[in-house]
Amino acid sequence: MKLQIIFGSTREGRQGEKVALWARSQALALENIEIDYTDLRDINLPFFNEAVSPSMIKDGSYSNETQKAWAKRVRSADAYIIVTPEYNHSYPAVLKNALDYIYHEWSNKPVGFISYGGGAGGSLAVEQLRLVVAELQMVSIRESIHIGLFHASPFNEEGKMTNPHLNMQFASFATQLLWWAEALKNARDKN
Repeated sequence: MKLQIIFGSTREGRQGEKVALWARSQALALENIEIDYTDLRDINLPFFNEAVSPSMIKDGSYSNETQKAWAKRVRSADAYIIVTPEYNHSYPAVLKNALDYIYHEWSNKPVGFISYGGGAGGSLAVEQLRLVVAELQMVSIRESIHIGLFHASPFNEEGKMTNPHLNMQFASFATQLLWWAEALKNARDKN
């Protein structure tokens, strides 16, 4: 089983790197799971401007090399964790762009969300992301993790998690995500 963790912020001085690296460390402790940690800062996808919608390209024969490489990486995963900040009650444009770049590679796979932000812990970004992934024919798991960073951060100065409740919540979150990953992988394999 392959799990792709997508960190959806590319800003300078971004606060979420602690969150994304925490999610990665928790995922690495899972048994029999391969992890693809994907920082969108490293991918550097230009804004999507192709003439044909990715939903119309069923065989993956995209016209540009960036799109082909991104499609290959996403296609190889069985499940996704998206780590996102909340900007103005939504999520970053760079994350929307990454989702919009391809289509069928996301379909029939589960996704879980870990968000961070102010008082709502990024939950408003997750609400909007659920609408987008539904259109991509993904299964959004019910459980999500929302982390408030600005009033009382659960991370110490070295970036280590200090809240054991969040570690327990991740375990429950991962159990749900991997259940769906296995169920959907079995269904995809039958087709």
